[in-house]
Amino acid sequence: MLYLDTSFVTPLFLPEETSGDFAAFVQRLPAGDVAVSHWTLVEFSSLLARKVRARELSAGEATEADMRFEASVGQSFIVFLPVGDDFAVSRRYVQRLETGLGAPDALHLAIAANRDARVIYSLDRKLIATGRPLGLPVSPGVRLG
Repeated sequence: MLYLDTSFVTPLFLPEETSGDFAAFVQRLPAGDVAVSHWTLVEFSSLLARKVRARELSAGEATEADMRFEASVGQSFIVFLPVGDDFAVSRRYVQRLETGLGAPDALHLAIAANRDARVIYSLDRKLIATGRPLGLPVSPGVRLG
């Protein structure tokens, strides 16, 4: 299983210079082997709401992006529901004070780790930097600019 965090799926649904590269990369991943979590859905909706409040997106654009994301998730991704053990593991990760890991990223890492993800794809440099010392298979998957 390959886990995509919120930072990795965002360029697929919000236009950026590199959106085409991400789409091509994700299309090459094995069908039926790509996962997100319900936490990813919450974070994505939160990101859209923040962009509307900052006037970077209209409410209509945010709604459209959220609908496309939800439809894609339903068609193309395994979706994990966080369970108690995910929260326990994420708590242990944030207790590793030297990492500086925050709760949202710790939860992504725990969800993926508890399900034996072969790779945890993220564009979040901090998540990548903190996941590696935890022994997790984190990767940007693509070249970060």
